[in-house]
Parts: sequence; C-alpha cells; structure tokens
Amino acid sequence: MSAATDFTHAIVRAPSASVTDGLRAVDSGTPDADRFAGDHAAYVAALGAAGAEVIALPALEEFPDSVFVEDAALCLPEGAVVMRPGAPSRSGEAAAVAPALRKVYGRVETVMDGFIEGGDILVTDREILVGLSARTDAAGVAALRAIVEPWGHTVRELATPPDVLHFKTDCGLLDGDTVLATERLAASGCFSEYRVIPVEPGEEPCANCIRYNGVVLFPAGFPMTAARLRDAGYDLVELPNEQAALIDGGMSCLSLRFTPS
Repeated sequence: MSAATDFTHAIVRAPSASVTDGLRAVDSGTPDADRFAGDHAAYVAALGAAGAEVIALPALEEFPDSVFVEDAALCLPEGAVVMRPGAPSRSGEAAAVAPALRKVYGRVETVMDGFIEGGDILVTDREILVGLSARTDAAGVAALRAIVEPWGHTVRELATPPDVLHFKTDCGLLDGDTVLATERLAASGCFSEYRVIPVEPGEEPCANCIRYNGVVLFPAGFPMTAARLRDAGYDLVELPNEQAALIDGGMSCLSLRFTPS
C-alpha cells in the first residue's frame, strides 16, 4: 500500500452560490452554480465508490473559493497541517476547515509564517514536493518543513513554471513511482527520479488528476491522455470539471484525502 495514494477518508466542502465570484487567472467565463453543484456531487460519489468515507462540510458563502478545500490544509498519516493561503480573499478558509480536521486527527498543526497552499504540494511515498508560486513562498515552505520533518518527512522546494497557478496544476501522482505531468513541468527536471507519463500536448489541464485507492479521478474531455493512461494500466473515472476549471479548479483541489492517525 502507498500512503500517498491509498486512503480511507476524504473531506469535501459544498460549493456556495458565491462560487461564481471565485478567483481566476484568466476570465474564460463565469461558472454556473447549479451545474457546479451537480459536478461536485458526481465527484463526491466517485470518492465514495473508490472507498472513501466522505466528510462533507457545508458551503461558505463568504468564501467563494472554499470548495477548493485542498488549498486550506495538508493531511499526512501522522497529522494534519493547516495552511496559510496566499490569496487575501482566501485567508479565512484555513481556520474554517481546522475544526473538521481536529475531529479526525489527534495532531493538527498550523503554518504561522509566510504563505502556502495545498495546490502547490505533491506528496509522494518518498518526499513532499512544494512548488513556489504566486500563492506559496519560501517562508511558507520553511514553516511547513519545520512541522513535518520531525514527523519523518522530507520537503523538497521547487519552482512552479511561470504563469502556472499551482504546482499541481501541471501534475498528478498516479502511483508511488509515477507522475502525470505537462511537458513544461517535466522539463524542469523535478521528476528526474520518477517515471513520468506526459500529458498530450494541448491537453495540459488534465494533468491535475488524483489517485484514490485503485482508481484515478480524471477530468473528462481529454481523450488522448486518457487513452495513454489506460494503455499504461490505470483505471480511470472521468468526471465533469468544466465549471471548476473556469475558476482554476481541478480534481485535487476539491478534496482532502487521508487516512487519519
């Protein structure tokens, strides 16, 4: 089993009606709140079918981006870490998720310095990769390292490609040794010790996928990369993500996946 891909639980947060006001790097349109809710329900159902005990948190109207609960925390086998989001409008989301974490974890720590978001963190079986971005800075990485290294984890700081929102915008963990990645991220050499399956050129948004137990939750609409993954032996569950993508969201953003200590 892999602590990075095999889990028992997931935390999700319902999308709010205010999700239409979510942050976006490029304005490609406004998400439809009702369609977003339907897509989110399909995502939650897929987690449940994959074996997750899903903890569903209520919508937070004051935080339009709070459906992207992954940015607010990091869940590890030894404990949970409450993040410090780099977007000012999201600063209250971390405190809002902390009570749910304390119900399932005996150890919950909080990043107090710098800024760091879960979308910039890729946990593998051998290390924790953290990409510096507009939302995550070196002080935030250092604060995370100070918390998790005593738990036995190694943190490796990397650079997120220019104009890419989060490190995991361009990658997803498929198993303990394999990463799906865009060519621009793989070219940086950050995955030199892993097997990399490249995203088909033109299908870069599908890089953000997640492995939950035996299946890969994968955004629908990227047939070339989907075929490549199936040919490599992965069991894909394709899910609608058009509404979340309008506000820079992907598969990993929508949940915290973990086995509590």
